[in-house]
Amino acid sequence: MTTLEESSAARHVAARRAMIDSQLRTSGVNQPWVLNAMASVAREEFVPPAMRDAAYIDRAITLDDGRLLASPLVHGRMLAEAAPTKGDKALLVGDGKGYLAALLGPLVGSLDSLAPDEAAAKRGKGAYSLLIVDGAVEDMPDSFAKLLAEGGRIVTGVLEGGVTRLAIGTRVGRELALLPVADIGIPVLPEFRAPKRWSF
Repeated sequence: MTTLEESSAARHVAARRAMIDSQLRTSGVNQPWVLNAMASVAREEFVPPAMRDAAYIDRAITLDDGRLLASPLVHGRMLAEAAPTKGDKALLVGDGKGYLAALLGPLVGSLDSLAPDEAAAKRGKGAYSLLIVDGAVEDMPDSFAKLLAEGGRIVTGVLEGGVTRLAIGTRVGRELALLPVADIGIPVLPEFRAPKRWSF
């Protein structure tokens, strides 16, 4: 490793520690297992090269495919609310090779992923105990409930009245019972926007 690379790596380690101390802890994310997970994953490896020195800023970052990587606080809150365990068979709606997948994978028994467009059309058989949606949903697809086992948990962003919120819920019968827990800026997934309605 060159001196320049060593300097860059040291900056990223310092930025990761600052993220934990000044973004997560001060916003109530204090679970040791969440902080340990986020301290162990190099967020800079999941953003475009030009954005690596800004990887730990407290806002979403645009990725090469045009999607947005949510802020560290969003992912920290999602993990905390999900409370994943090794007994969980988990499904991530999002990038299976992305930052949230890297955080979540070591915490669960197994982790599958579906791109948002695939998840919208998926017809599941209630296989998963935990479903995490890496983004905000305006129009909740029926497929989400079908992918979860009875009593399975969901953590997702929701978009209501132009405001994004973090929400948690469970599958009850054929439906999802959702409870918003925090207003927080979460990138909206275009695949789950409500259809446009004509007005006169």
